[in-house]
Amino acid sequence: MRGKRLDIKTGFLCNNNCVFCVQADNKSNGNRSYDDIIMDLKDSRERCDGVVLTGGEVTIRKDFFDIIKYAKKLKYKTIQVQSNGRMFSSIDFCKKTIEAGTTEFSPALHGYCAEQHDKLTRDKGSFEQTTKGIKNLKSLGAFVLANTVVVKQNYKDIPRIAELLVKLKVDQFQFAYVHPMGNAWKNFKDVVPKISNAAPCILKGLEIGLKNNIKVMVEGVPYCLTKGFEDNVAEKNIPNTEIKGKNHQNTLNYTKQRKELGKIKFPQCGQCRFDSICEGPWKEYPEIYGSEEFKPII
Repeated sequence: MRGKRLDIKTGFLCNNNCVFCVQADNKSNGNRSYDDIIMDLKDSRERCDGVVLTGGEVTIRKDFFDIIKYAKKLKYKTIQVQSNGRMFSSIDFCKKTIEAGTTEFSPALHGYCAEQHDKLTRDKGSFEQTTKGIKNLKSLGAFVLANTVVVKQNYKDIPRIAELLVKLKVDQFQFAYVHPMGNAWKNFKDVVPKISNAAPCILKGLEIGLKNNIKVMVEGVPYCLTKGFEDNVAEKNIPNTEIKGKNHQNTLNYTKQRKELGKIKFPQCGQCRFDSICEGPWKEYPEIYGSEEFKPII
């Protein structure tokens, strides 16, 4: 069992412009300073034994390797890089990132083909770079946890994405139902599917992973729509986490913040046998779609 984890928001600049990006409204804030990030690493080390570097896109920072080296110097047991994976299309960049001290890589793949993925990232060639990056990392023996954001444009193809991830030999993959914030909120009607429509496709994707002995997770989907895959609900498995970023993003207890401020429950949830562990959907979701699709499991 892992100990507490630190999630550092290193800034919001990115070489993609995803149609569903939850951080889109923060891009004008740019990247955080190196000194601020080092301060966060030092402050949290007494409580956390793992760190996740997130963004924006952390790999495009000029001080990217220096940040990882400092985390290693502080003896964080796990150092994970969450990324769109594009910079890892360079094998030399992969080697330098591993040598600096990274122990886990979490690239994002949102389509089963270039046309689908590139339309979502709004950057032609990103699919080729990301898939090449995953291949490079695996060729070097790196631990790769892939993440796919589930949206209207790709949910029917989630099984095909799962098959691709199996082919790419990732160690773990997760399907995260889109959080309706930032670009996803602005483009809600075009981007956000009904969870009850997307869930069956997600479960088929999970099944493909499990049949190939790959660890799989689903995030943002209530238990009433994950029948048979309750052990694969990400919220059940996310380690105790504190977040360091800017202003409202800071929290020493992300689980508590997510449950109380990020998610929402409904009157019928009290009748469900999973009520005590289910967090419900993201709070923005029922503002558009309501809550009738969430039926209690008796």
